[in-house]
Amino acid sequence: MDVVFSKLHASRKTRKARASSTATRVAGVRAAGSPQLEELLDDLGAVVWEADQPTGRLTYVSSQIASLLGLPADHVLNSPTALADLIHPDDRQDVDAPLSELRLPTDRTYRFVRPDGRVLWVRETIRLATSESTGEPIVRGTIVDITSVKDAEEIRRALEEQLRQAQKMEAVGRLAGGVAHDFNNLLTAILGYSELVLDELTDRQELKSDIEEIVRAGRSAAALTRQLLAFSRKQVMQPITLSLNEAVAHMDKLLRRLIGEDVELVTVLDENLALAKADPALLEQVIINLAVNARDAMPRGGRLTIETQNVELDEGYVRAHVELPQGRYAMVAVSDTGCGMDKSTLARVFEPFFTTKEAGKGTGLGLSTVYGIVKQSSGYIWAYSEPDIGTTFKVYLPAVDDAIEIISPDFASTLTAAGTETILIVEDEETVRDVAGEGLRRSGYNVFVARTGEEAVQLLDQYKGELHLLLTDVVLPGMSGPAVVKRARDARPNLAVLYMSGYTDNAVVHHQILEPGTAFLQKPFTPQMLNRKVREVLNTWQTPATR
Repeated sequence: MDVVFSKLHASRKTRKARASSTATRVAGVRAAGSPQLEELLDDLGAVVWEADQPTGRLTYVSSQIASLLGLPADHVLNSPTALADLIHPDDRQDVDAPLSELRLPTDRTYRFVRPDGRVLWVRETIRLATSESTGEPIVRGTIVDITSVKDAEEIRRALEEQLRQAQKMEAVGRLAGGVAHDFNNLLTAILGYSELVLDELTDRQELKSDIEEIVRAGRSAAALTRQLLAFSRKQVMQPITLSLNEAVAHMDKLLRRLIGEDVELVTVLDENLALAKADPALLEQVIINLAVNARDAMPRGGRLTIETQNVELDEGYVRAHVELPQGRYAMVAVSDTGCGMDKSTLARVFEPFFTTKEAGKGTGLGLSTVYGIVKQSSGYIWAYSEPDIGTTFKVYLPAVDDAIEIISPDFASTLTAAGTETILIVEDEETVRDVAGEGLRRSGYNVFVARTGEEAVQLLDQYKGELHLLLTDVVLPGMSGPAVVKRARDARPNLAVLYMSGYTDNAVVHHQILEPGTAFLQKPFTPQMLNRKVREVLNTWQTPATR
């Protein structure tokens, strides 16, 4: 980018030098009455003008004024205010001063608004000169179109700001992911032991109610950590090829209940929309969060519009946006007619815990969750807003040419959680290891535990009996969970595996997407959740067709 601007700067200096040099030649040509005058001005690529020094009245303007501003030269000469009327309103105070008051020579940059509405940035150079015919002092100037240079400067400033924001979001995401991972281990113990205690309480209703309150608080905390993991892009995703149209249509009734009767829901779906790859549950979360955010921006009612569209992002658009690949996208836009946001609010809208709502009305994690899910889906989200007009969030997901995938039915709820198989748990957090082991033992399983990968491998070498399932954390001190799985399956190829973690790691998850066939349990979990997932994995693994 710096190379480009160096070239642009050099080009501008060249044009200025050329304009000054050619203007001098023009003066000589005019004095000699040469017919080459207009040809030289055409080569100049700039407007040349002359004016009386005392009065400021234009005495000459080159024909290039027509191509620059859409005004004939004779009109400009005959109308003293023709040029001044086209100066951008915000620039008139700095530019519209009498020539007699200017300290010459001078250079100035300002904007013209053409009759067709197009805004041009120009660079004007003004010098004192002497009339070749009368010998009287005159003022001579050149006007050069520098719009492309100014546009490039604006793009660079915008890119620098986007890069700073992206770096800040990445740093916050790393912190949030680490906090959520550690907190999930604590919540697994809190929820797990609370559930185990509840199972033993049969005649202590007052104590049971207290424990249930602990469970409710723990689940609320778990929901917050899930949002932090979504923002930090460290949650497990199970993407399939799907239609955004079908996803929006499927949510129609739910969205109408969420937004209320005073908000009109309008859907505009492109019937030729390309397919995209996303986790359907997380995509639903994105649309719900955006719809709820829109509803909150319209306390007196309004209109919520959800639109889908095929978008081809070309090189020009991509060049002005950080980390956005060129190509085909399926886009879903959620627009409202609410209160809108100013620029400072819009710049922070995806930051976790940032909210404009009053205390107790929101966590500030809704839009940050949306941001993380979209980013983890290799997509892009962009927000447009104007105060008192409304806001639009546009989500771009890369288009794919695959066939639509059918979501497998969830049969976990029909499973019996109990079993008699032998399970090895590998977990470095003592509380998580203990509560998981206790929950599985109470369901009838034979359980071994190991604190590290190395300890697990040693136990596998020593144990000669049948082992049915390896339940291991992804990230372990020393040997990682995937490394333990590899060693275990070298000796026991029929061993079923279930990973667990507060967040995922590239050793198990490729670009934060769960690879096909990998079973995963997200922390925090309760013994009941663990038992059902273990039963599901064992039943699936023991089906010959799945081996």
